[in-house]
Amino acid sequence: MNKLLLLLLFLGSFAAFSQGNVTGNVMDSELGGPLNGANVMLSGTSNGTITDFDGNFTLNVDSNSGSVTISYVGYTQTKVPFTLKNGTANIGTIRLSPDANSLDEIIIVGTGVIDLAEGRRTPVAVSTITATEIQERVVGNVEITEALKNTPSVHVSGQSGFGDSQFYLRGFDQTNIAVLLNGQPINGMEDGRVYWSNWAGIADIASAIQVQRGLGASKLAISSVGGTTNIVMKAADRKEGGFVRFLGANDSYAKGTMAYNTGRNEKGWAFSALVDYWQAHRKWSKGTYGQGQNYFFAVGYEPNETHSFNVLLTGAPQLHGQKWSQSKENIEADPKFNQHWGYTDDGIESERQNYYHKPVANLNWDWTMSEKSELSTVLYASWGRGGGTGDRGNGRKRTEDPDGDGPLGGQIDYAAIAANNALVGVGGDYGGDNGAGYIRRSSVNNHQWYGVVSNFNHDFTENLSFNVGIDGRMYTGDHFRQVTDLYGLTGWSNDRPDDAIVTATFDATPWASLTSFADEGERIAYDYSEDINYIGGFGQLEYALDNFSVFFQGSLSSQSYQREDRFENLTSEKVSRSGYNLKGGVSYTIEEASTIFLNGGYYSRQPYLDNIFAFNGSNADLISPEVDNEIIRSFEAGYHYRVNRFSANFNAYVTDWANRTITNINSNDNGTPGDDTDDFDQSILQRGIRQFHSGAEFDLGWRATDWLTLNTYISGGSWAYKGESNVDIYNVDTSELLSSEEGVNRDGVKVSSAPQFTTGFRAKARIMDGLSVDGNINYRAGHYEFTDPLTPASSYVPTKLHPYSISDFGLSYEFNLGGSNDLSFRGNVFNAFDYIGLQNTDAFGYYSENGRTYNASLKYIF
Repeated sequence: MNKLLLLLLFLGSFAAFSQGNVTGNVMDSELGGPLNGANVMLSGTSNGTITDFDGNFTLNVDSNSGSVTISYVGYTQTKVPFTLKNGTANIGTIRLSPDANSLDEIIIVGTGVIDLAEGRRTPVAVSTITATEIQERVVGNVEITEALKNTPSVHVSGQSGFGDSQFYLRGFDQTNIAVLLNGQPINGMEDGRVYWSNWAGIADIASAIQVQRGLGASKLAISSVGGTTNIVMKAADRKEGGFVRFLGANDSYAKGTMAYNTGRNEKGWAFSALVDYWQAHRKWSKGTYGQGQNYFFAVGYEPNETHSFNVLLTGAPQLHGQKWSQSKENIEADPKFNQHWGYTDDGIESERQNYYHKPVANLNWDWTMSEKSELSTVLYASWGRGGGTGDRGNGRKRTEDPDGDGPLGGQIDYAAIAANNALVGVGGDYGGDNGAGYIRRSSVNNHQWYGVVSNFNHDFTENLSFNVGIDGRMYTGDHFRQVTDLYGLTGWSNDRPDDAIVTATFDATPWASLTSFADEGERIAYDYSEDINYIGGFGQLEYALDNFSVFFQGSLSSQSYQREDRFENLTSEKVSRSGYNLKGGVSYTIEEASTIFLNGGYYSRQPYLDNIFAFNGSNADLISPEVDNEIIRSFEAGYHYRVNRFSANFNAYVTDWANRTITNINSNDNGTPGDDTDDFDQSILQRGIRQFHSGAEFDLGWRATDWLTLNTYISGGSWAYKGESNVDIYNVDTSELLSSEEGVNRDGVKVSSAPQFTTGFRAKARIMDGLSVDGNINYRAGHYEFTDPLTPASSYVPTKLHPYSISDFGLSYEFNLGGSNDLSFRGNVFNAFDYIGLQNTDAFGYYSENGRTYNASLKYIF
């Protein structure tokens, strides 16, 4: 009897401790693939298991109800409740999202050359945008810069053409923000500009974007006065699968995308490919049509645990009609006004059309040399072909009916232009009886760019690490003009040193531009090349304990410039300039959740090529006196707090930028406002400029519940000029010096590049399984109008643009089709309340915010 009782007690206790099991499937919320090896734990215990190759798991549990905690490296931890029924509970598919604070875990290649903030223990002011947000918000009729606008001290000016947006950080424009693509610098070598139209498809292949404000974590000697923006591009994916997506938007925008990954096979090979096509009647303003493609191909090879290789080729050929800045009167009369377009027999045509094709290739090699040493290298190349069209001559005609388009009148009348050109015959003689006629020309910018970035990392001890590396670049840019359309002229003359009549025309399309462009004998206006060679070395030493870290970093670079003017048969002397930067910092962790830090830096930065030579590209003479290096001093302090689902960051900064040179080109109405037939471009050269930027930033993130995430930020700054500057103004076409003034007092004049106060709020909520909604509101104020550089401080009256706010909303729904297949819907409304007003001002004039736009997409993941 006692033995039977003991047996019953044993079986009862066994049943008590083995109530049943919980099953489920763990998936990647972005790509839809299974997460193999994810940890599944019974919450509050050490009882756990891991998912299999397909993401499935079975966990034995000893209670009828409770919760399981699911985690995976680089993803946000999730807790899911369960209740057993008949001894089992299937909690379905659990989708984990990447954790922005573990961004380094998603880097597949280039681990040593992609300078992420997580790669250094001493903090920086940083914000990260994950692939989920990028895919939700900026795939379609908006540029990738839109993903950055919920970041402190960031201002994004949408402009009006596809790919024409501008991005500002702490009051500095894109020429002074280092933009890196998988560790590869993409700012223009000649002027530091970033043309987002060249990267129209980057949102489809971006794994994340990290905005490092101020000094940042980059080790390169680059133009990071305002900060560094790292775009992390996907590599050959290790998981098999793909997707098909169709997207539609306002004004007949349509886009189709296909992607497929083979996954890594047993021999270590993986292949990924993506292609898409898009087109639109316009972006929002009139005459801003667009069309383009995007292609991406990557091959990965991991022969063993020591070496990893990845080869990548991508490009985004595109063309789009442009809308240049406007006067206040034009915007007030019709916000969609655009003076550059008209109708031809083939449809809408714009005299201002951008077209470009920039294939980019790179090879990444990561070598784990030992447990303490790693070498990471990227070799890259790009071949840009294309340019922008514009008018030449004085025969522009417009329709009589203004059609509500503002003071300049109606659209361009191409039929009237052709009729007048028939009377002219050979165009180009500005003194002819019927004028010079009218042509559309292309300003071509073809370039070849080759580079290498390599970084060696060694951990001397657990606390002391060392980095050293090189950054080398070779660049050649060919610049000339060619005829795109003659509109009935029999030729074009008086625009070459040999007075030859040019009759050849060339399509302003991205694919044609790869191989079809003017020979030297067919080029007009100017024809020159520029060579830039750059070599730099960098190093960093960091000592870090559990609660304390200190680092020192330095770089030294040499850059040479040379220009060849083929029209004048002149080659400039080769100019070489050295530069360097020094950065250091210290941090202290008060407790596990709280860290304070202080960073400082000193830059001696070489001027851009455009500030080395005379303003006119066809001139091989140096600017006299020569332009010296710019000097940047910067300090920042911050406090970061992070615990569980809550994070808060505070940063303060001061940047003193001396001996700056600025070259702007704008339009001069030649004393005849309202008549654009005799307008000309003028170049404004400002030297000896000093800017002083100071400000503070605060941002907060809170995952309030499993279904609600809240983010907010606020930033304010004081950005003004100091001291005096010299100003020269030239006629671009004739090289005539129009005016020159030295010692213009600019002390206290406000920097007009961006709003000096920004704040915003963003929320995302999961309403039910598969359905989520999100929205944000961003407020901008303290934005000063552009001030003529000849205006002295004594007569300066600060004028602000009107403050404004923009609200965006989105909705996502995932249809569960079972297995690893998934169908999702995404809809966005941008500027939901249809605010239309001035949002930016520069030397060209005014820009208005686009009105309400929208898009919607269906994506099938397999």
